[in-house]
Amino acid sequence: MRTRPLKIVITITDVAFILYWTMATLSELNAIEVPPNLMYADYDHPRVVAWNWSFLPIDLVFSIVGLAAVNASQRGSPLWRPLAIISLTLTLAAGGMAVSYWAILREFDPAWFIPNLALVVWPLWFLPRLVKDTAASRNVASG
Repeated sequence: MRTRPLKIVITITDVAFILYWTMATLSELNAIEVPPNLMYADYDHPRVVAWNWSFLPIDLVFSIVGLAAVNASQRGSPLWRPLAIISLTLTLAAGGMAVSYWAILREFDPAWFIPNLALVVWPLWFLPRLVKDTAASRNVASG
C-alpha cells in the first residue's frame, strides 16, 4: 500500500480535529467568540452542546492514535498499520454517528453534513487494503 496519501489524509484530519477541539474549548471558556454562522444548528441548546461534547473522547483518541500511526510509519515501525486501523475505524465511527444524527434531524447543511460524511467515506477507501496488508505482513512474520 502506498502510505503517503494515507499519511496525508490522517494528518490533515487529526490536526483539524485537535484544532476544532482547541477552538471549542476556548469558546466554552469565553476566550474567543466563534461567529454563529460558523456553528451547527442549535449550537447553543444544552442538549446539542452535550451531544457535541460527547464526541470529544472518540475524536481525541482517533487523532492521537492517527498521529502516532503516521509517526510510527515514518520511523519504519510495523505498529503503524494496527494504529492506522484503529484510528480509521474510530474516525469512521465518529463520522457515522454525526451523519446519523444530522440525517435523523433532516439537517443537511453542507457545511456540517459533508465533512462528517467525508469522515465515513475516506477511511473506507483505505481500510480494506490496510487490513489485508496487515494480515499479509503477519503471515510472513509468522511463516
